[in-house]
Amino acid sequence: MPVISVPYAFNESQLYVDLEPIFGHSLFLKCEGFNFAGSIKLKAATEMVETAERDGGLKPDSILVESSSGNLGVALSMIAASKGYRFLCVTDSRCNLSTRLLMEALGSRVHTIANSDAKSGFLGARIDYVRALCDSDDRYVWLSQYTNPNNWKAHYRKTAPEIVQRFPHLDVLFVGAGTTGTLMGCARYFRQWPRPVRIVAVDSVGSVTFGGTPGRRMIPGLGMSMPPPLLDESYVDEVIRVEETDTIRTCHRLAKRGFLFGGSTGTVVSGAMRWLHDHDTRELTAVAIAPDLGERYLDTVYQSNWLHDLYGEDLLDSDETADGPWAAGPVPTFQGNLPPDPPANRRRRR
Repeated sequence: MPVISVPYAFNESQLYVDLEPIFGHSLFLKCEGFNFAGSIKLKAATEMVETAERDGGLKPDSILVESSSGNLGVALSMIAASKGYRFLCVTDSRCNLSTRLLMEALGSRVHTIANSDAKSGFLGARIDYVRALCDSDDRYVWLSQYTNPNNWKAHYRKTAPEIVQRFPHLDVLFVGAGTTGTLMGCARYFRQWPRPVRIVAVDSVGSVTFGGTPGRRMIPGLGMSMPPPLLDESYVDEVIRVEETDTIRTCHRLAKRGFLFGGSTGTVVSGAMRWLHDHDTRELTAVAIAPDLGERYLDTVYQSNWLHDLYGEDLLDSDETADGPWAAGPVPTFQGNLPPDPPANRRRRR
């Protein structure tokens, strides 16, 4: 194992989960959550910060500011703490509580937007707040993950080469679409790869990333309420949209087998499995990118009351929940004193 002195120096890049035993279709899931930021956003955050430093945009008295639904905010909080910068994350009410607490624990300030913009939703309101903040004080430095080319370059330089290192004969890649940084970086890389690789983007129903009507989206991570500036659809072969109910069912199905992944990962896996079900996948090598793990979703995707309030009590069958064997009743507890030691362990009286 490596010995590191800064938290962003470690990122496990070659861990894959074979999902065929769980879903019946061959799919290798690239796990991007095993770093100190807990998500794939560490790559983009590191690339954007270090480029800003090289270009002279970041100074000792600078205050980093970014709009984020969660994962990038955590990554920037970690990097800012390590490098000695101050950081303000502008998020909204959909951000998981555990994510906000994590950013604050790392020393960042978190501003939560309560009201969405009539046309551009919470994202538009967040960006308006960041712009006003930067106009009021030139110490604020906005990296702008939505327009910063270093967002996609991080995945062109790292994520895609990591995949071909393990799967040089890749046929199809499933990538979730948020800012589309991961999608565009990988798609640009594989456009130059010697063998054809089909790029399938996975988006959330209610997102307008690839057009369509905006709708309610309660799980942060994937999807946009305005067209992402980084997106070039000419690099994308196909788009699959996933309902949040299918995201949740997929997360719980994975959790039943011991894999606790986040909402973004549930969306990508759900879309990938639908595509694999509809196509002839014999002799096909398929990979999907899992952006995050599930601990930050314990109070949402894996919390019964939250699910029932938003999606109804019939969302999950009893055998689809992640509650485990205790779902049918309370955990047994001892009443009174602990039971005596078994005879073999009792001390012999003299």
